[in-house]
Amino acid sequence: MSETQVTTIEGPMHPCAAWPDNGRTIRQTLDRVGDKWSVLVIGILAVSGPLRFGTLHQRVPGISQRMLTLTLRHLERDGLLTRTAYAEFPPRIEYALTPLGDSLRAVVTELAQWATDHNAEIEAARREFDSAG
Repeated sequence: MSETQVTTIEGPMHPCAAWPDNGRTIRQTLDRVGDKWSVLVIGILAVSGPLRFGTLHQRVPGISQRMLTLTLRHLERDGLLTRTAYAEFPPRIEYALTPLGDSLRAVVTELAQWATDHNAEIEAARREFDSAG
């Protein structure tokens, strides 16, 4: 018969241990805001305010029109941005963060700052890992 070793950690409970849904909520949230494009769109709208599709497309480097459309739809569905169509000719549609979307401003800013601060370290670690391969 094999022995099982149990380690007990003293101190406050880790926040993940308290999730009643085994992390489903956080996974779904990260699926949305943690994808390749959503965090950039949220960050740009947080700084710029409402933007039209074409302007937003110019400001998100490397995104296709289709991917921007899908990203905007997903963010709108999740209540993070609004799409406002104005009855003008030519039609004008603007995208803006909702209060819920704007509540991500600090998180996105911190993430962007962390990425900037640690980019050189990450690149060095990747080079070291790849050369050892």
